[in-house]
Formats: sequence, C-alpha cells, structure tokens
Amino acid sequence: MADQELCAHLLAIKTVKLSDDHVCEECIKHNQDWVHLRTCQTCGITLCCDDSPHKHMTQHYHATHHPVIASAEEGERWLWCYPDEAFAEY
Repeated sequence: MADQELCAHLLAIKTVKLSDDHVCEECIKHNQDWVHLRTCQTCGITLCCDDSPHKHMTQHYHATHHPVIASAEEGERWLWCYPDEAFAEY
C-alpha cells in the first residue's frame, strides 16, 4: 500500500505492538466473554473487538482517543485507525 493512502496516524506506527496476553483485560475483570482481541498501538492494552458483547476496545478509544489498534488474532496482520476510519495490512 502506498504511503499517500495511509492516514497520519497509521504512518506514525513504526513498530506494531502485540500482546503476549490472549485475553481481554476488562472481560477478565468482569467474568465476561469476548470474540476477538485488539491491541492499542498507543498504550499496548489488549481488549475485545466490536463483535464482542462489551466492545471494550472501542470504549477504550472513546475514553483515551488512542487512534490505532492492531488485530491481536493469530494470522491477522492489520491496523485500524478510529478517527480516520482507515485500514492497513502490514
């Protein structure tokens, strides 16, 4: 993908942060289930996706305005920018 197609938030990612934890930290605290996991590229927290009942990563974005997440699912190599609604594979 050419750089001009990427938003400034995605261009700012030089190294993708991935978590060794394969759990949603908020779901664990509240004994809840999740579907897929995402890792915040600003702070490194791993939380559940919007297909999960509680959508903890989107809640994290609204609370912190950390713009970019990466899939924390094995075999998936992509980033999503919330404010620009931009997607990129890496």
